Amino acid sequence: MTAAGSWSSPTQLFIDGVFVDAEGGATFETVAPSTGEVIAAVASGSERDIDRAVSAARRAFDSGIWSRSTPQDRKERLLALADLIESNAEDLAYLDAIEAGKPIVDCEDGDLPDVVATFRWFAQAVDKVYGRVAPSGHDHLALIVREPAGVVGTVVPWNFPLATLAMKVAPALAAGNSVVVKPAELASLSALRLAELSLEAGIPAGVLNVVPGLGGVAGRALGLHSDVDVISFTGSTAIGREFLRYSADSNLKKVVLELGGKSPQIVTHSVRDELDAIAEDLAAAAFWNAGQNCTAGSRILVDNRIKAPLIDAVTRAAKALVVGDPLDRATTLGPMIHEAALSKVVSAIASATEAGARVVTGGRRLRAGDGAFLEPTIIDEVTSEMAVARDELFGPVVVIIGYDSEEEAIRIANDTPYGLAATVHSRDLDQAIRMARAIRAGTVAVNGYSEGDVTTPFGGWKRSGFGGHDNGLEAFDQYTELKTIWITTT
Repeated sequence: MTAAGSWSSPTQLFIDGVFVDAEGGATFETVAPSTGEVIAAVASGSERDIDRAVSAARRAFDSGIWSRSTPQDRKERLLALADLIESNAEDLAYLDAIEAGKPIVDCEDGDLPDVVATFRWFAQAVDKVYGRVAPSGHDHLALIVREPAGVVGTVVPWNFPLATLAMKVAPALAAGNSVVVKPAELASLSALRLAELSLEAGIPAGVLNVVPGLGGVAGRALGLHSDVDVISFTGSTAIGREFLRYSADSNLKKVVLELGGKSPQIVTHSVRDELDAIAEDLAAAAFWNAGQNCTAGSRILVDNRIKAPLIDAVTRAAKALVVGDPLDRATTLGPMIHEAALSKVVSAIASATEAGARVVTGGRRLRAGDGAFLEPTIIDEVTSEMAVARDELFGPVVVIIGYDSEEEAIRIANDTPYGLAATVHSRDLDQAIRMARAIRAGTVAVNGYSEGDVTTPFGGWKRSGFGGHDNGLEAFDQYTELKTIWITTT
């Protein structure tokens, strides 16, 4: 099976319930990162196209066909959509695998089940989130109610195309909003296929719109549009800053950002007898999706007393990974998204070695001329001041930093502008809780890498996040507005 193999997905814009060409017939090419082969020409939305989609979303919202429908009705239609996603999971997984270079087994066994579970969970949650009555005395009745925010713009990344889309779209729709999705230009096909399924599920025209396009054109237009009430963005910190500016320059729309990370994985002396098993978890956290993950455990902080054996164990785990064609079910590590991303990471590795770091394993490009593949790379003799220990590389690279005390480990872990995620490996429960509380990050996993699940809020601190959380009931906070209804009873 190759990128030129059989697949089925719309490539036009999805606006007001129909697929249409972009203004002037504009398109861009989407390319398979594993081969460099062109997959399809996808419609490239313009500022005018974004305006068409936002106008359709506003009409649908104002009509009340979705926003004032009953929670039970929205629940049934979102559950129907979840069922359709599940029955089409093989095709959707294939689209993300060829376009984003994700191993097909990761898409089938991880991403798509998560997408289905996310839509089902928020569908079931929609009638369990409501307001309250305030104690206002005998002469007044104070109702505090939640109402849908209006038109929600979502800008999703290429590394988890459908999974991230579901985290944003499912709660936004469940709350009664209309949505305009701007998928990543590097991975738009599965979002368009999901839009097609939404019609089949009975979601009214205009409620869900998908406009692929270039970030500097379509994404910017969505961020600046004065009829968009909320923007939810996942991506780089630099682009997240732009969305805050867009909000300030337009209608002060609510902005929710999930941004970059440089997540530490702390290995304490208490797990010295479990290093082989822990090394597999560390490697999975660092190299999953070729390290192209905002929560990737890209820094391993290890007690110096067990540093050498841990490096050996992580090296064995890294060498056991199978780098190759993402459509091959034996592959556990696919390509980087494109050549420019690979070159940036290779340059960072070279700069680290010039600064005194040592490449333990990896660091080399694989199968030159046949996709953007890089060996899983481990770098030792790294100090926390080095760029490779501070910058988000978004590639299959992990650095090793030793420490001599718990206090030093916490200091190194927090010595970053990011604060998205972290992991602590410790068999001392008091120590594990103490360290988890001390790390300044939105999610801290203990004794195993994890981002949590749909029931737990996901978002970052510091430069890793702003304005809200995905997942959990907390996600409804960003897609609803509070209203006080003050009733005089005399």
